[in-house]
Amino acid sequence: MTTRREFLGAIPAAGAAFAVGGNYLLEPTPARSEIAMPLAGHFHPKGKAPSKFTLDILRQSKAELPFDDVRDLEEQKKGFIAPMKDLKIQADAGHVAWDMKRFQFLDEKDEFDSIHPSLLRQSKLNNNYGLYQVIPGIYQVRGLDLFDITFIRGKTGWIVFDPLVSAEPVRAAWKLFQEHVGEGLPVSAVIYSHTHGDHWGGVRGLIDEADVRSGKIPVIAPADFMQFTISENVYAGNAMNRRLFYQYGLLLPASPHGYVGQGLGQAVSAGATGLIAPTRFVTDTIEEFEVDGVRMIFQNTPNTEAPREMNTYIPEMKALWMAENVIASLHNIYTLRGAPVRDPLNWSKYIAEALYRFGLEAEVMFASHHWPRWGNARIQEVLRQQRDLYANMNNQVLHYANQGVTINQIHNVYQVPAGLQKAWHCRGYHGSPQHNARGVIQRYLGFWDCNPATLIPLSPADSAPLYVEMMGGAEKILARGRELHDEGAYLLATEILDKLVHAQPDNPAAKDLLADVFEQLGYQQENPGLRNSFLAAAYELRTGIPQGETASSSSPDIIRAMSTDPFLNFLAIRMDSRKAEGLKFTPESVTSVRC
Repeated sequence: MTTRREFLGAIPAAGAAFAVGGNYLLEPTPARSEIAMPLAGHFHPKGKAPSKFTLDILRQSKAELPFDDVRDLEEQKKGFIAPMKDLKIQADAGHVAWDMKRFQFLDEKDEFDSIHPSLLRQSKLNNNYGLYQVIPGIYQVRGLDLFDITFIRGKTGWIVFDPLVSAEPVRAAWKLFQEHVGEGLPVSAVIYSHTHGDHWGGVRGLIDEADVRSGKIPVIAPADFMQFTISENVYAGNAMNRRLFYQYGLLLPASPHGYVGQGLGQAVSAGATGLIAPTRFVTDTIEEFEVDGVRMIFQNTPNTEAPREMNTYIPEMKALWMAENVIASLHNIYTLRGAPVRDPLNWSKYIAEALYRFGLEAEVMFASHHWPRWGNARIQEVLRQQRDLYANMNNQVLHYANQGVTINQIHNVYQVPAGLQKAWHCRGYHGSPQHNARGVIQRYLGFWDCNPATLIPLSPADSAPLYVEMMGGAEKILARGRELHDEGAYLLATEILDKLVHAQPDNPAAKDLLADVFEQLGYQQENPGLRNSFLAAAYELRTGIPQGETASSSSPDIIRAMSTDPFLNFLAIRMDSRKAEGLKFTPESVTSVRC
């Protein structure tokens, strides 16, 4: 059985996944077509019941939440045209690319004792599945992936914003759209709002690359799109794979005791992914031009939710597209699956700029996740609160840091202001206040907490045996761990049980007890990434880690799209420099390389 010490060295074959900025992509191959979605739930035992301490926390949370504010529920339903009748979408490789059926349990009850009431509300809202009108001329298909695909009427056809993660759901969305609205008109342009792969991975299900190369269909993206698509998604892609198994709960079944959605949407599709390189880049801070006869004003917002991202305003429609900069959630400053830490102050300033440039007159605001906001007052309210959310996180965390609060304390000190906590779209359905607060300090001050004892720490497996010895051995730790579990002191229990599991990775009683502790902590979380991480760890402690081929973080499409500089950087990362020691690079040494 695989131990926790071996976590970083094992990635299940079920997760043919590679990280893509905000999320991840699944990259099936003929040899590995059975991937995460069809396999999820086949291994995991039924979860244990929530403890009385967990039930008390969930009841208290429900009493404190603003359930009398039902505007999200009304906005989520508005403009509904037609449902997507097929709950499962098959991938070309033969497996299931998208399975909405597994989330139907969420609508069977008003509450579950193993799901945080706020997370349940968000997951129910994300069960929208079909075609919606935003306003005449703008339509979205929602629920076929982690995010929405948007169609805007141009002079000769449909302008598509952000073509999902994989090709098969994109084709299904296009078919549904054409059946009810599309008028048989073709795609006339594609716009990638930012560098994360869930916003471009399905493009080959919508257009042909030959039409792009000929100039028939422009593909528009922010400046430096290709550079940051490669650097953020590929360079550390394999390391991200392991981490996203926790954040996205890839091996958890969709159930009240397991996976209940991802906050941004229900899940990520598992079809064929690809990339067609952009043919036009938005380079100016504010740049205006027509796309298939539609006047658009692009606002570049670098180093916000993505290294390169852009909002778009359509003046004649008074429609504001906020990409992924403003969604119905607090977003990630630090992502659990790994990425460069984002700049919340910069993010806040770009939201403020969008508010004053476009938000004072916009009548509808829509984005790549969740549902639109209608009416200028509502738009301004959301923009102002989102602006303040990121600014406060930056400024208040640094205020505490300057008073001596460290990266290992800040998550227990910082809180989102009470007024913003009452706004549903400011709650932590993707980013959490806890891990984001630590991310702010990491961005400015790095990992060190200014204690010399933590400068060169021992690896956990090396230090844990001493802890176990000094605590009197395994039996004493287990006894005290059970007491802490039974008292509901779950975080304290993890402190000692984690040491025991690292010291004695073959101790089944230690792993089972730590799994029980992690499970209760998972049930208590409002944030899906935190919930999934605790529940995924419990699953692996109980069953071991399925072994298999590690996933590739660099598909042929990605490598083919690289320019020389990122390609050479990529090769340098893939190379084991220990094996090249003493060797000299010469032009002749690469004459036989085949790409």
